[in-house]
Amino acid sequence: MDIGFQKTIVFLFFIFIGVLLKTKFKSKEEITGIKKIILNLALPATIFIALLGIQIELNLLLLPILALSLNLFLFLVFPLVLPFLGIQKDTPEFRTARLLAPSLAPGLSCFPFVLEFLGEDYLAKAAMADLGNKVFVLIFLYLVAMNWYLSLHDRKQKKGLSKVGAMLKVMVSEPVNLFIAAALVLIALGLNMKSLPFVFSETLQKLSLIMTPLVLLFIGLAVKIKRTQFIQIFSLLSLRAGLVFLISGVFVVITGIQATNEILLLLAFGLSACSFWPYAHISAVDSLEVDTKTKKRTFHNSYAISILALSFPLSTLLILGVLNSGLLFTTTSNIFLAAIALSIIGMLSPIFSWSKKMIKGHKRVNSRLDSAQAEHI
Repeated sequence: MDIGFQKTIVFLFFIFIGVLLKTKFKSKEEITGIKKIILNLALPATIFIALLGIQIELNLLLLPILALSLNLFLFLVFPLVLPFLGIQKDTPEFRTARLLAPSLAPGLSCFPFVLEFLGEDYLAKAAMADLGNKVFVLIFLYLVAMNWYLSLHDRKQKKGLSKVGAMLKVMVSEPVNLFIAAALVLIALGLNMKSLPFVFSETLQKLSLIMTPLVLLFIGLAVKIKRTQFIQIFSLLSLRAGLVFLISGVFVVITGIQATNEILLLLAFGLSACSFWPYAHISAVDSLEVDTKTKKRTFHNSYAISILALSFPLSTLLILGVLNSGLLFTTTSNIFLAAIALSIIGMLSPIFSWSKKMIKGHKRVNSRLDSAQAEHI
């Protein structure tokens, strides 16, 4: 059994442990406490270390641009896809799915397999590409989330400098954003983790180590997927994967890439699971809405957890399938066939639901006609 697959089993086992521990966590506040540790300590430390560890290579600068382009494409396309899946516009579920679906978490779901199947050189390329994804999930999606929150709860400040000021006020109050700002200042000064005093660097390292286990345990503790919700999310993630295959196929055709490992890296990176960082933005907004008098909510917290919980194992299976396929997905015809197959799988559920509604509606019309004919007789 390869090391990448073993690491995936370990990650899934942490989620399973979280599910088993549900009986020990009697109240919602206890689970919320774990979430606050993640958002206010482990996550900021992890982001700080990741930013200070960035080593920009000029010959690979195109990779983060490509990753960011993929994020933006998915962000713009999903508003057209979500209503087809039964997720109505301007609902908390719609905004939640739109925030999470374009995000990528290659560190958990992609990097271990890239290292195992393609080697360290391609892992370096994947890490470089993740810079673009980090800009998207940490900065762009945060601004989007706060913009939606302010638009929903403060109609008077929908335009102008007052809204910008309100957004900046919220940004400054978040530990994650403070750590990002501090990291960027240190990078600008040419400093890294080794430049920091031992006490600070070691503390941050230790906090970062608890990030992944806590996130996976939290997902297991918080996840509650209903049957209908499971089908809807599975369709959403299948269509997401289908779009990744489609975009990758078009990119291969346009650029004329023929190197096997380059194509496999492209597919594996794009098929990464949804990122936990947009969920951090959702939680930040939820904390702001605790004291609001209105019952309107910008996001649906449990729906976000369900997407994360299902995204990780599905992405793992797809990435393993691609990297274990040999030369299967190095031809554009097979890439497009995979895109079509995943898209069909994603559309089966909404088509089935639509067919059931049509049949029920047809039966109601027939029953009314029969009743009208009986009264006429």
